[in-house]
Amino acid sequence: QVQLVESGGGLVQAGGSLRLSCAASGRTFSSYNMGWFRQAPGKEREFAAAIRWSGGSTYYADSVKGRFTISRDNAKNTVYLQMNSLKPEDTAVYYCAARIRSTSTYYSATYDRSELYDYWGQGTQVTVSS
Repeated sequence: QVQLVESGGGLVQAGGSLRLSCAASGRTFSSYNMGWFRQAPGKEREFAAAIRWSGGSTYYADSVKGRFTISRDNAKNTVYLQMNSLKPEDTAVYYCAARIRSTSTYYSATYDRSELYDYWGQGTQVTVSS
């Protein structure tokens, strides 16, 4: 069982930055691949970024590539999402999610599939004003 708690959301002007954190309970954090998803009002949840259990591979949606950076600190049981050059269209509730690690081949083909993640946080609101 893994419990996830996000923090770091807030209101920021376009062009600004925020860093989201997701703290995980338990002593097996390094056994999980981690993802960040987001859901804007009236839209379906969408993938934003993901990172393998080792931190060795990262993945991004085209809409955030070059602006967002995902990282993790397994010693602190925490995954981060650094968001720079924020745009109004980045406004959403951001969720972190965890899934038990798998082969690199499988994860590299399925990292953006929300239904494969086993645990979810409660979400943190990010609002970007124009």
